[in-house]
Amino acid sequence: MPTGSDAQAKSHRMLGEILVESGLITTEQLKQALAEKGYNERLGRVLMRLGYVTDRDITTALQNQLGITQVSGDLTVDRQVLTLIPEAMARRYKMIPVAREGRRLKVAMADPNNLNALDDLQLVTRLEVDVVLAGEREIEAALQKYFGLPELEKAFQEFQVVEDETLQLEEPGEANPDEAPVVRLVNNIIVRAVEEQASDIHIEPGQENVVVRYRVDGMLRTVMQLPRRSRASVAARLKILAQLNIAEKRLPQDGRIQIKYRDRNIDLRISTLPTVFGEKVVIRILDRSRRLNGFADLGLGGGNLERLATHIAANHGMILITGPTGSGKTTTLYAALEQLNTPEKNLVTIEDPVEYILPGVAQAQVAPQARFTFAAGLRSILRQDPDVIMVGEIRDGETAEIAVRAATTGHVVLSTLHTNDAAGAVTRLIDMGVEPFLVASSLVGVVAQRLLRVVCQHCRQAYEPEPDSIERSFLGMKPDGKVDLSRGKGCGYCGYTGYRGRTAIVEVLTVDTAIRQMIADRATADEITRAAVAQGMTTLMQDGIAKVLGGVTSVQELMRVAYV
Repeated sequence: MPTGSDAQAKSHRMLGEILVESGLITTEQLKQALAEKGYNERLGRVLMRLGYVTDRDITTALQNQLGITQVSGDLTVDRQVLTLIPEAMARRYKMIPVAREGRRLKVAMADPNNLNALDDLQLVTRLEVDVVLAGEREIEAALQKYFGLPELEKAFQEFQVVEDETLQLEEPGEANPDEAPVVRLVNNIIVRAVEEQASDIHIEPGQENVVVRYRVDGMLRTVMQLPRRSRASVAARLKILAQLNIAEKRLPQDGRIQIKYRDRNIDLRISTLPTVFGEKVVIRILDRSRRLNGFADLGLGGGNLERLATHIAANHGMILITGPTGSGKTTTLYAALEQLNTPEKNLVTIEDPVEYILPGVAQAQVAPQARFTFAAGLRSILRQDPDVIMVGEIRDGETAEIAVRAATTGHVVLSTLHTNDAAGAVTRLIDMGVEPFLVASSLVGVVAQRLLRVVCQHCRQAYEPEPDSIERSFLGMKPDGKVDLSRGKGCGYCGYTGYRGRTAIVEVLTVDTAIRQMIADRATADEITRAAVAQGMTTLMQDGIAKVLGGVTSVQELMRVAYV
């Protein structure tokens, strides 16, 4: 096993050079990453953020080029050796001691090229160091697991009154030591959520402690537990930042925080709710500078992609995206707007809230307190000579009526509805009071979608289900039929969930002449669905099964999301 000095002897080349030589990135991609690299930001993190490499790609390249062993399986740590390295040093250099044998200390590192880290490590421990490679996310997960709670306990022992300060977000573990402990704590909770690409943060007071959970890929996961006495101070800090009334603890409150982190503009929507054990705080994270995905990146392909592209190319009419909350409807809307955004067209949106900034698009945000609702905003937009109108959500009959009439008068209208399937959008509009003939004449197509978690590519395992298994029954497979399925074992990269990232399953309903007549005749949603399937529509379940058989996701995930 290579020692620290061996690593130093082989580590003259920089990470970017190693990745280029390994064929994982091009010279142009390296130059772009270096140009976007912020102060004190790690090159590997920038490359992962840009989507050029994964954490495992980096560790594998380093292993091959430097001859340093990579951690096999889960990163397990002998707690007795944790005290050999100061916590601040471990966090700064992204390292953690794993085990000790006599005078030799095994240390997992994300960057064995860091000569300063190796020098400091040997100086502090006075032991012979054996370096093993681990992904940066794995290291951070281990640091949180083994150092998180003791660090917080120590912080709250030195608690002091919090002043109203501007939120300055820094790398976890690199905050100013002179800041109040609760300021550092709140900053780290937010930073780590952004790094984990969480959509929400839940801070939940209980009888014994305060639980912090992140929603990642649509699922909540517990990331830390805080002392019970921290509940009031954490809530107060967030309420100060969101300019809420810190003295009011009996009523729910809503606010927002605008932050800048690594040149990224991020909105935090704060919601407080009084509970029997104190105020629960939920933070919705909206990364306005996040790169938008195209339809193919969202999971659309084949016939579904062709149908949707045809709908978007129409010069007038309404296109609806349907599904439950959290199914990615808004993301699909933005992908459609990107396709339509050309200098020849005037695109205007009315949203609640504006989640992404689109250059060349006039985006308005509803303000109910000022009586600027979806309906009022839509009326104003029609006086702005629009070619394409995007309405964030059709919530009431008035908005539905105006949107439908706009679609029949030469405008392309994009919007969302909460329905279970594509055909349900038709009956939903009629239930809102829109005349069937108007729905039939305005509607071009409906996309129903759900989001499925993707099996983690780092710990993915192929397996063949048992002959009498529920997987075969659900997929309609014969007991003796050959079928290979995929599942994730769980690793540090995916937070030991077996999944990393999400993809969409969709059904695209095309409103042709036959469907249009059925709508005018008030056909039921089931009748419309049967007619659409007969004409070639792929249902949500069929699309999901195709992704399961393709190894993209698991049977269990499809059953959780799409089983009716």
